[in-house]
Amino acid sequence: MELMRLGEFGSERPAVRHEGAVFDLGGLTADVTGDFLADGGLARVADALAAGSLSTVDVEGQRIGAPVAKPGAVVCIGQNYAAHAAESGSTPPERPIIFFKHPNTVVGPNDDVLIPPGAAKVDWEVELAVVIGRQARYLSSPEEALACVAGYTIGNDVSERSLQIEQSGGQWSKGKSAETFNPLGPWLATDVEDPQKLGLRSWVNGEPRQDSTTADMIFTVAQLVFDLSQYLVLDPGDVVNTGTPEGVALSGKFPYLRPGDVVELEIDGLGRQRQVFR
Repeated sequence: MELMRLGEFGSERPAVRHEGAVFDLGGLTADVTGDFLADGGLARVADALAAGSLSTVDVEGQRIGAPVAKPGAVVCIGQNYAAHAAESGSTPPERPIIFFKHPNTVVGPNDDVLIPPGAAKVDWEVELAVVIGRQARYLSSPEEALACVAGYTIGNDVSERSLQIEQSGGQWSKGKSAETFNPLGPWLATDVEDPQKLGLRSWVNGEPRQDSTTADMIFTVAQLVFDLSQYLVLDPGDVVNTGTPEGVALSGKFPYLRPGDVVELEIDGLGRQRQVFR
């Protein structure tokens, strides 16, 4: 099943996509939050689907919001694909590189992305995003980690490279945290069998940019959640962006984004995003 949130920003309603139809979850929860995920929310949705007790929703013309409301943290992994590390001029990391985005960067998958005043090096990054469903704190092994995951979705880790690199002072988050810089969605897939077997792709103005697979991650989802749990507590509803493959503007092969450019992202089984940069 795939959890969704539909409606205008700040007034989204919870829904679930299942076997080609979309059903209203308003009778089960006011929203898809960390508390809902932690308190057996997914099991209640599954039970309601099995019982046939949910009414359908017409999604035509409705805005799609981020699939989880107000994450407490957006934790990001840098250079988690060897080819992307190389195009960035770096050797593959021996331990995960961690940075944060402000949670208010999260918007819907098809919302406009706003280019900050004076920004000249705005870049795209298709990423597998992990939503935490159970607190991950000092896990004893990577094998425990996937049980803490509620599901998976698509994230665009939009970046302003001059702030990230040239004016960073060592803080990548400077170039990552502008408003609208983390489109998320369209849905939260809870039944992904293997997060390391997903193709991910991006396009700019219809031209291919990235085309890779999560099998090429240096650190797997299980390894990342385990590693993060050793020095911070991941709470239900938190988002982990797991890194991007090669094919971004930072490589020098493609121009940076300008107003009017259209970015599209896709991951197998997780749907598709489309943003206009303004």
